[in-house]
Amino acid sequence: MNKVLLFAGTTEGKEVAEFCKGKNIDLTVSVATEYGEATMTEGENIKVISGRKDAEAMALLLAKEKPDLVIDATHPYATEVTRLLHSVCKDASTEYLRVLRTEDLIDTRDAVFVDDTAGAVSFLNTVEGSALLTTGSKELPAYTAVTDYKTRLYARILPLPDGIGKAAELGFDGKHLIGMQGPFSEEINIAMMKMLNVRYMVTKDTGTAGGFPEKIRAARKSGVIPVIIRRPQEAEEGVSAADCCRLLGERFGLEKAAEKQVTIIGCGMGSIGTLTFEADEACRNAELIVGAKRLVESLSRYGKPSAYAIAAKDIEDIIRKADCERIVVAMSGDTGFYSGTKTLLPLIADLKPEVLPGISSIIYFCSRCGKSWDDGLLISTHGRSCNFVAKIKRNKKVFALTGGDIKVKDFLSALAENGLGNVQVTVGENLSYDTERITCGTAEELAGREFDSLAVLCAENPDAEGFTLPFGLPDEAFLRAEVPMTKQEIRAVTIAKLELTKNAVCWDVGAGTGSVTLEMAGLSEDGHVYAVEQKEAGCDLIKDNMRHLGITNVTVVCGKAPEALESLPAPTHVFVGGSSGNLRQILEAALVKNPAARIVLNAVTAETIAEAVDVLIELPVSDPDIVQLSAARGRKLGRYHLMTAINPVFIISCTGGK
Repeated sequence: MNKVLLFAGTTEGKEVAEFCKGKNIDLTVSVATEYGEATMTEGENIKVISGRKDAEAMALLLAKEKPDLVIDATHPYATEVTRLLHSVCKDASTEYLRVLRTEDLIDTRDAVFVDDTAGAVSFLNTVEGSALLTTGSKELPAYTAVTDYKTRLYARILPLPDGIGKAAELGFDGKHLIGMQGPFSEEINIAMMKMLNVRYMVTKDTGTAGGFPEKIRAARKSGVIPVIIRRPQEAEEGVSAADCCRLLGERFGLEKAAEKQVTIIGCGMGSIGTLTFEADEACRNAELIVGAKRLVESLSRYGKPSAYAIAAKDIEDIIRKADCERIVVAMSGDTGFYSGTKTLLPLIADLKPEVLPGISSIIYFCSRCGKSWDDGLLISTHGRSCNFVAKIKRNKKVFALTGGDIKVKDFLSALAENGLGNVQVTVGENLSYDTERITCGTAEELAGREFDSLAVLCAENPDAEGFTLPFGLPDEAFLRAEVPMTKQEIRAVTIAKLELTKNAVCWDVGAGTGSVTLEMAGLSEDGHVYAVEQKEAGCDLIKDNMRHLGITNVTVVCGKAPEALESLPAPTHVFVGGSSGNLRQILEAALVKNPAARIVLNAVTAETIAEAVDVLIELPVSDPDIVQLSAARGRKLGRYHLMTAINPVFIISCTGGK
């Protein structure tokens, strides 16, 4: 029989031992403490021994057991044990394999990092306030060097008689000594931090297995500063626990560890009743459930380990680092309706994930208020830009998911302010829960009410038939003031030269009244326009025209270009109506963010025309086109009509890239 000696005492060690149980492996597990021995299950092929070992004891154990392989699954901070064990195996010519604990992606920007226990002690001596120690009983003697440690420090250690006794001898007693077995949930950590009223928490980066993410999240929510003792910096070579099991299977002819089985489930609205039988079965069999905190907590009844993440890349990282096989990713509603599934699938395509649909909030909502959804437009304003006012003007029935920056109250107020106050609105909140509420009324009637952040609404506009935003609005359609405006004829050709798309991200630099801005926004109804104007009166006028025309997918940026462009997203289309002498810098800023941007600029003066030609020769653009446009409008003089010329304008267009 194959003989393996496993030095354990960690979650990873336990996982390797569990894999070996009942297989053709004679496994001896060495743990340092009685507690470690108690957590390790013996079997017909597994023997567990306890006790700390120096180099001599390790060598004697190797000589006695004569293992084919030594696996080091000791704690990531037990560097001295690892060093000794590696050296002993080398001297005995015994193969050695290190099992490493993967690091977690957790936001630690507010934390204080120190190199070791001495560093933590030194830091605590430079600050005031109490601290919770979560690094175990072994390091407690060092913390007696902290000023007023008996009143300032709270030690949380394992509830073992030996450790508790030694801690008490050091002066940690009463409420300053907490004997508990972890790892602990985020909620327990929060409750303890608030109860003890600590300012700092000292911890090691013990990874998910040691409850590190829960401690960090709890500290942030409690206003506690984490003091993190860094993992030892020595470069280690090794494998994860899952890879170790796979290697054992391959080496000794055991069955291979199964590949990761990832199941993406639609959770419906989050209540028990809206989870499908297939999704329920996947959760029962899962070894890890990943997803947004709200969803993962709604699945806590399954008692599975969990990890919180929303961004697809963060979820992928958790999946790939997880030392388990069956992973469930929880998505709200249905996996195919405005779901993060769309961005996650390409990232984990090699794992061949299974996707299980859920009951979308729209379908449930329609069933509750007796509406059909096959004749409605489905949109989402949850975490995305959406020109919902224009869509409701154009469509008789619109279903919308709200949340994020656009809440129901904002939605209704925008309708009321943009001439759609009489639109009939039905709002569904807390769908499928005991607090479910469905409210009906006009947008104007409901605009002043408070609604839940995440909600579904239906807007019905019987007057929407045939409404389209005209191309080339008359000048009279805009509110005017002492602010320059691009005239209708010039604007129509300018818009045509921009070659806008439905999802365009546009910059209008020198936006004036916003006439070009609002035409771009109307045509790019699923895109967004950033109107950059340095005059405050112009910015106010653009906002007035937005309300006047019912356009919402515009952000007014009050400032001078190019400085005002730095924080804007990369544009697909750029219009420069006024540059204040900074044309080169404006175009360079646009091309840096998107080298393939479509650019149109209007020039009236000879100086601007000359500058534009010089700049376009030098910048990396292609297909430059120049149109000189002269137009005249008729005006009545008695019984005659005379033509009055509009200032001629040069419309210059090009596309980034040569």
